[in-house]
Amino acid sequence: MRDLLVLGTLAVAAATSLAQDSSDVRLIPRQVLWGNPDKAQARISPDGKRLSFLAPVEGVLNVWVGPVDDPAAAKPVTNDRKRGIQEYFWTYTNRDLVYLQDRDGDENWRVYRVNLDSGEVKDLTPLEGVQARIEEVSHLVPGEILVGLNDRNKQLHDLYRINLETGERKLVLENQGFLGFINDDEYRVRIGVTMSPTGSVMAVTFGPDGKPRPLLTIAPEDVLTTNPVRLTKDGKSVYLISSQGRNTAALMAMDLETGATKLLAEDPRVDIGGAMLHPTEHTLQAYSTEYLRQEWHAVDPAVARDLEVLAKVARGDINVSSRTLDDRVWIVSFIPDDGPVAYYRYDRDRREAHFLFVHRQGLSDWPLAPLRPVVPKSRDGLDLVSYLTLPTWEDPDGNGRPAHPLPLVLWIHGGPWARDSWGYNPVHQWLANRGYAVLSVNYRGSTGFGKAFINAANREWGRKMHEDVVDAVQWAVREGIADPARVAITGGSYGGYETLAGLTMTPELFACGVDLVGPSNLVTFLEHVPEYWIPILPLLKDRVGDQTTEAGRAQLLEESPITYVDRIAKPLLIGQGANDPRVPQQESDQIVAAMREHHIPVTYALFSDEGHGFVRPENTTAFFALEEAFLAKHLGGRFEAVRDGFAGSSIKVLEGADGVPGLPAALEQREGR
Repeated sequence: MRDLLVLGTLAVAAATSLAQDSSDVRLIPRQVLWGNPDKAQARISPDGKRLSFLAPVEGVLNVWVGPVDDPAAAKPVTNDRKRGIQEYFWTYTNRDLVYLQDRDGDENWRVYRVNLDSGEVKDLTPLEGVQARIEEVSHLVPGEILVGLNDRNKQLHDLYRINLETGERKLVLENQGFLGFINDDEYRVRIGVTMSPTGSVMAVTFGPDGKPRPLLTIAPEDVLTTNPVRLTKDGKSVYLISSQGRNTAALMAMDLETGATKLLAEDPRVDIGGAMLHPTEHTLQAYSTEYLRQEWHAVDPAVARDLEVLAKVARGDINVSSRTLDDRVWIVSFIPDDGPVAYYRYDRDRREAHFLFVHRQGLSDWPLAPLRPVVPKSRDGLDLVSYLTLPTWEDPDGNGRPAHPLPLVLWIHGGPWARDSWGYNPVHQWLANRGYAVLSVNYRGSTGFGKAFINAANREWGRKMHEDVVDAVQWAVREGIADPARVAITGGSYGGYETLAGLTMTPELFACGVDLVGPSNLVTFLEHVPEYWIPILPLLKDRVGDQTTEAGRAQLLEESPITYVDRIAKPLLIGQGANDPRVPQQESDQIVAAMREHHIPVTYALFSDEGHGFVRPENTTAFFALEEAFLAKHLGGRFEAVRDGFAGSSIKVLEGADGVPGLPAALEQREGR
């Protein structure tokens, strides 16, 4: 593999030092990290007889099904030829699966059914320009699924029962303004949630006569940390995650008739993350919390014993991803930080776990690094739960501190209402293997840490949210982790915005940046949201800013990277999906045009068959081929030759090919010149 190692043209002394220190550490090929997984999303049929998973067929992810005790005997049952299947479900017929697919990233999902007896694949929602959402799959109505469609009104999804055999649709509810619903096991709509112009949320219940009556009002400060989850079996109560009257969100049961609540679980550090409910009884079995790592807390004594057994099976955080209808057999994944995800079939009667497979066997052949939780402080005293990865050769004693400061890559998560977590992270492994310290920070606005933390981000894009990122970098410098002259910032979606903010608002801090589908102008971003986001515009106005008022537009422009484009003094790489409905291509086009007008170089890659982020592994591999060469040039790390990264990709480099080492030659080779 030595012929694949290429040093950047800048920071030569640093690069030489990296190469010497890493002489015994092989470069992990991009294909191992970013190609299709060997197997993923293991599921068990409701009757426990069959096992399914995603695996490639001629390089494209498809659904495979086989005997539950013999994964090697599985065969593909779908035949997607381009984009690959990303999400699928068993139905309760035990012979039908359903999966979702859009067209080149446009997020107009269609629902497809595959019948295992006949092999027929049927499009259940054959509607152009319509987004389908699977609302419910119930054991009490095995021959039908409940689907939301915005065919009548692009802003709202009406509810339909769809027959799995014929595709016949029956209207259940014409949506008159609801963001979402809670339905019972017979597909009766029981709760609807809507948003007011002021940003509060109202939940209503639907009685036997179909008329709504008020159930719950959620104030704007609680909207992102309060939501109904699931009905109890008798339909008299609903499980509720709620931060009302408290900071961290607790798990409660609310009586639908009286509105009275009963506290079921709470944690003063973090929000309740999820609830494990019995498949048919809907009784609470366990709940999860996540501060530095995910933890499961059993409520049912039998499940407590199961979790004790599973804790000894394999290393990593536990995820029960699929269960039989009788709850006697589970599919469990174990997610470590320094190895592939392992799947097991767990027999609850015998309390025995049977190994199935790992998601990327090739990872076992390469040196992976631990992902370390760290908690820097923001300048105003907030705990910023973050995750740090170091090159294996730079941390031989395992104390999480290198012998000397390293080039640092700051990887910023999207959302912004999401969070980084512990576990296998291909970005961290990839960049650490290339010679960088890698840091992901949960800045204010990240989810799971209570409503005070998430509300501290209101209208703070480019302000305190950016200050948190700056504070994390300064912490890494003080700790001797980061070389202050060699810090890169990169990320997707909000992380892409933050990259642009970093290069325009604190240009002295970063040596370079890589933006993937990030908004550059918050006014135009909010003016071009997907139509099905329009009902949540009050939330966006409250949390981001109001583009409809003069003062709001002024605030948004003040926080927009494009306003300060003339300050960009460090190299920038941009990646964009042409069909992105959330952050349209315009957002990247306009900052590239502004940089061109100011004679500021930029490298801009466009992918014609992608949307908000990349799904096809050929495109992911191609963009990361550019990114690692770009980072090597400006930070001095290692990289695999660009020429090996474009096979099967739709990549077009619209600007600045000469900004990436080896890219002009690779493009010429691709075009046969």
